[in-house]
Amino acid sequence: MTRFLTWLKTHKLVAVLLVIVAFLLLKNSSNPVDYTIGRADYKMAPPQTDLSFTLPDVGNSESRMGMESAPAPEVQDRLVVSNSYLSLLVDNVVEVQNQIIQTAERFGGYMVNSNLNNPQDAPTATVTVRVPSGRLQETLRLYRGLAVKVISENLEGEDVTDQFVDNEARLTTLNTTKAKFEEILAKATQIQDILNVQREIISLQSQIDAIKGEQNYLEKNAEMAKLTVYLSTDELALPYAPSETWRPEVIFKQAVRSLVSQIRKVGTFFIWLVVYSIIWIPILILIFLLKKKGYLNFLR
Repeated sequence: MTRFLTWLKTHKLVAVLLVIVAFLLLKNSSNPVDYTIGRADYKMAPPQTDLSFTLPDVGNSESRMGMESAPAPEVQDRLVVSNSYLSLLVDNVVEVQNQIIQTAERFGGYMVNSNLNNPQDAPTATVTVRVPSGRLQETLRLYRGLAVKVISENLEGEDVTDQFVDNEARLTTLNTTKAKFEEILAKATQIQDILNVQREIISLQSQIDAIKGEQNYLEKNAEMAKLTVYLSTDELALPYAPSETWRPEVIFKQAVRSLVSQIRKVGTFFIWLVVYSIIWIPILILIFLLKKKGYLNFLR
C-alpha cells in the first residue's frame, strides 16, 4: 500500500489521466465493434502511448444506439439518396444527349459523365447527371418527353438517416473526449506527458475530420439526385430487352450493318494491298525474270 501511495505521489499526472479514462469507459460501457461507412473504415482505436491508457471505443452497437443516439427524425426530415435509371428510345441520340445535359444544368444540376458509341452507324449513349432532389420528378417528366418510347424506368432510394444520426453521436463523443485531453494538455508540465497527450489529440482530430467528411458526402448525395439515362435508336441496344425479341425490321438492319462491315473489311484489305504494292510487285517481277532466265538456259 505504501509503495502504491508513493507511486501516486510521483506520477500525479498519470493517475489523473487514468481516473478520467476510467470514468469515460464506465460512461460509454458496451461491446465495441468496428463501424464501417461506405468505403471508409473508421475503427475508433487510437495508438497506445506510454501513459498506458486507451480512449473509449465509440463504435456503433445496438445497445449504445439506444442510450446515445438522438431520436429518429420525422419522415420529412429523413435523408434519402435517390438514384434513377431511364432507358429511352429516341430518333436522334446526340441531340437528346445534349438536351439532357442542358436540362440538368438549367435546374441547378450538373453532368457527371457522358458516353457516345458508334455515332455514325447505330449510336448509343449513356448520360449521368445530378439534379436537386426537389426537382427530380420534374426532370424525369421532361426526359420522358424527349423519347419516342420509354423502354424502362427505375427509381431507387437509400435512407441514410440512421447512419447520419449515428455519426453525429460519435462526433459528440469524440469532441467531448478531445476537450478532456486538451484540458489535461494545458496542465501538463513534463515533456513526455505533453507529447503523449498531443498524440492522442491528433488521433482524435483525424477521426473527427474523417466522420465530418462522411457527413458532408451523405448530405450532398441526399441533396442531389443521380439520374442515369440510356439512349439508343434501337430498342435492342438498350439495357432492357423488349418482350418481342424477334422483329424482321431489326434483323434486316443488323444484316445490312453486317454486310457494310464486311465490305469495309474487304476495302481495307485492298487498300493495304495497293500501298504495299511497291514492295511485292518488284519481288514478283524479279521472280518472274529469274524463272524465265532459268527456263531459257535449260532450253540451251
